[in-house]
Amino acid sequence: MLLGIDIGGTTITFGLVDGTSIVKRVRIPSFPAGATLEETLEYLSNGISSVLTSQIERIGVGVPTLVDVSRGIVYNAANILSWTEVHLKEYLENRFSIPVSVNNDANCFTLGAAAQVDRPEATVVGITLGTGTGVGIVTGGKLFCGDHCGAGEICSLPYKGDILEAFCSKQFFESRGWNSKKADEAARSGDTQALALFEEFGFHLGYLLSVVMYAYDPSVIVLGGGVANGHSLFYESMIRSLRRHYGYPHVLEHLDIRIMAGEEAALVGASLL
Repeated sequence: MLLGIDIGGTTITFGLVDGTSIVKRVRIPSFPAGATLEETLEYLSNGISSVLTSQIERIGVGVPTLVDVSRGIVYNAANILSWTEVHLKEYLENRFSIPVSVNNDANCFTLGAAAQVDRPEATVVGITLGTGTGVGIVTGGKLFCGDHCGAGEICSLPYKGDILEAFCSKQFFESRGWNSKKADEAARSGDTQALALFEEFGFHLGYLLSVVMYAYDPSVIVLGGGVANGHSLFYESMIRSLRRHYGYPHVLEHLDIRIMAGEEAALVGASLL
């Protein structure tokens, strides 16, 4: 039995994983605002203790930032102000005497998604659409992280006076005065302003997909994260934008785009680190 942990901007989710199946799942709110490093580590440890059993052989943790994968050091985690340099692997191994692996949360999502896609030779790119936007790459069944775990950080590229992440995450809706969930509900009720918002979101996301195609040339792209639940509202405009911005239409004929908006992929991927 393995324990996968997904540390997000609003929730921390713990999953007991058997193979690629989640047998138990526990969610708690993410770290309290203004919590010190010591308080966050104690909070996380208490969450682990609440689900830990003697059957757990290994712990995997996904965090929203760059990680020194070999040493399990977390740097400048998004939305966790006290996490500027956290020796998370060392801390948790000393606390629980169980092997621990740490990686970027989008990498974990993509690793888990690739296991579900079950195309072992394919290049799979996962994109998480949540509080921020993350990108992970799996090729030949293995994560490609780059030398500093930054291979997927393309959402920090300049775009329209900001960066891509600002247009391909919940931040886009917030910048227009909307909550992403409220926008989803309004659009499904026929609100024309909300529908136009998702149309525009799809345009920006399609551009991101074109960058992914040029950078990594995948056979499979998997969209996850909370905003992906609204895929029916932006999918068509996303595809139109992708076709507009990517110059090799014959490649797109064979591109497999999938939606995995639940937590399973991230938790399974973390457990497989």
